[in-house]
Amino acid sequence: MNGSGPRPPFVFAAPHPFHPQSIPSLPPPDGLHKEQQRLAHDYLAELDADKKRVLAARKETAAELERLKQQLASYEANQRHQELLRFIYPLQARIAEVEEIHDRSQLDDDTRDLVQVKIVHGSWKTEDSNRLHIEEAAKRYQNLQTITAYMAEMYGTHHSKMIILFRHDGQAQVNITTGNFLVRDWSMSQAVWRSPLLPLQLSPPLPNHATSPLSIGSGLRFKQDLLAYLKAYGHSRTGSLTAELARYDFSSIRAALIASVPGKQNLRSIDPEQGTLWGWPALRHILSFIKSTSAEAKPHIVMQCSSVASIGEKWMQDTFLKALAVTSVPPTPQRPGFSLVFPTADEVRRSVDGYVSGGSIHMKTQNAAQMKQLAYLKPMLCHWAGDHESRSERDKIGSNPLPVRQALRRRAAPHIKTYIRFSDQSMAKIDWAMMTSANLSKQAWGEATSAGGEVRICSYEIGVVVWPALWDEGDETEMVPVFGKDMPDAEAINDEELDEETEPQSAVGETANDDGEETTDEESGKGIRAQRIAEKVEAKRKRRRVGLRMPYDLPLVPYAKDEMPWCAAIPCTEPDWTGRTWPGFHAS
Repeated sequence: MNGSGPRPPFVFAAPHPFHPQSIPSLPPPDGLHKEQQRLAHDYLAELDADKKRVLAARKETAAELERLKQQLASYEANQRHQELLRFIYPLQARIAEVEEIHDRSQLDDDTRDLVQVKIVHGSWKTEDSNRLHIEEAAKRYQNLQTITAYMAEMYGTHHSKMIILFRHDGQAQVNITTGNFLVRDWSMSQAVWRSPLLPLQLSPPLPNHATSPLSIGSGLRFKQDLLAYLKAYGHSRTGSLTAELARYDFSSIRAALIASVPGKQNLRSIDPEQGTLWGWPALRHILSFIKSTSAEAKPHIVMQCSSVASIGEKWMQDTFLKALAVTSVPPTPQRPGFSLVFPTADEVRRSVDGYVSGGSIHMKTQNAAQMKQLAYLKPMLCHWAGDHESRSERDKIGSNPLPVRQALRRRAAPHIKTYIRFSDQSMAKIDWAMMTSANLSKQAWGEATSAGGEVRICSYEIGVVVWPALWDEGDETEMVPVFGKDMPDAEAINDEELDEETEPQSAVGETANDDGEETTDEESGKGIRAQRIAEKVEAKRKRRRVGLRMPYDLPLVPYAKDEMPWCAAIPCTEPDWTGRTWPGFHAS
């Protein structure tokens, strides 16, 4: 046939040689020669064995397929409900154990080896034992890469603490902390600022900001300054990170980035509206956009850190405190008061880790120059915990003792660094707050301006500044301190405000309401008072309140005349709660 006829109703084809149906299962043939019968029997036995092996293989393959399906379903569920990371960029000062940073046990079994981890550290000396330990530990993990930060200043440190996450759901997140990536740091008081989840940018980024300066506190300005900071490490180190992060939309961020990078910056050659400033000049520029909430009351700025270097009175007074006092105009408030929160030896001794915590807290008080600096700082010094037995009462304003607002952090020694401007001496409202890695030092914030207009900075630092107006959306916003929790309570009308609304009542008299019904003056007065109270309640309801969780109690407790700040170089013979004494660091 030539194939032009009708297609047959059924088509038979030889079964595949490895398909089970192709293996016959027949009874032994009769009437054959015994040898032929034996050969046929053996052949059929082999075919039968092959059939069993194929069926077993199919069963095993089906089981494996089912297992893979379940594993895939688990992986997909993991993607939906967990943050599967693609890159992690921790930027920190010291790393004792890399495995403390990249703890593989904390990651899902199916994704543990997929997470690419990159660590930027500051151990730049080739023979540095810490660097050798980092590199040796990193060899255990194929998906971990270490990067040594370029240190332009010999006496500087890589002190920034930041994690940038790129997630599998197409979003990124910036996390800035005050703690190093060491287990012991996280039994101390620390803080973390987390950005919102940042989606990929739908429209291309602006090609040039030269003609449109970005407002301080906006997400676009935050992005510009963060990318400038990352570029300071050098293209070979963080170029890929900078390019990747530039693809994301930062518009949801409400904060100003405050950072330092090693080197010299000429303030005369930089337009702060276009470029990025570092150190105290950057802080001064940011604060010049933040207004004081009260033009009449005396504001108060509280500095709180874990280390005070040799700074000198002139730098402190003419450079740093002057920068902290800057505000927008109008109004021009009174010059603020200043306090410095720092623990005593007694507070370190009674902390969670006892004297061990003191190894991360530094202020030298040994030689004549250091004691002269202490004499200047002493009027500003306030306790971290302030609950020692020698204090019979807490700080007072006027003759009225203030209630203690407890932050619930007394026993967790401070490694956190905060700088907060309160609107007045009652410290009930906040003008701005800063969380940063930067302690009180010239290396972190920069030297005073030179005759040539240059500011020299030695260290990498990073932090954020926030203030109430960042949350303004047509309504008045205020920032308030919060203690032992993250969110502020609903604002209530207090008794004094109720008393203000009390109308004097006449004993006799009648009037008419809107419906023409007669009412007494007393009834009318109650109605007016209730209406005014309702108006105040509504006004307070509309007022947006942003809470800032406080690391220390208020009111502050100043040092007594005979009290001294903790000095890690001085031995302490009185045992801490664990029974240990402190031998003291060798003085340098």
